Amino acid sequence: MAKPKPADFKAQAQVFKALAHPGRLLMVDELSRGERCVCELAALVGSEMPTVSRHLSQLKSAGIVDDEKRGAQVFYRLVTPCVMNFFQCVASVRKRFPQ
Repeated sequence: MAKPKPADFKAQAQVFKALAHPGRLLMVDELSRGERCVCELAALVGSEMPTVSRHLSQLKSAGIVDDEKRGAQVFYRLVTPCVMNFFQCVASVRKRFPQ
């Protein structure tokens, strides 16, 4: 296996940045259970649809979610379910080092 390059870590940091918001984490968690429309996610996080759309755009740019437009609604789905392993990892750290 080749040694990682600085550019590899920069690309990984983009994924971490996309996940570095409580609302986006909540949306990813919800999408792990199935696709949802922007309106459902907006209600879930308690934000306006334009704000939620911007968050989803960041997750999409990072390769975490994908979307599909159906009529006037846009539906999102999780395309990298392995990200949920990271959620479990973070939960185990929080158990060891509660604040």
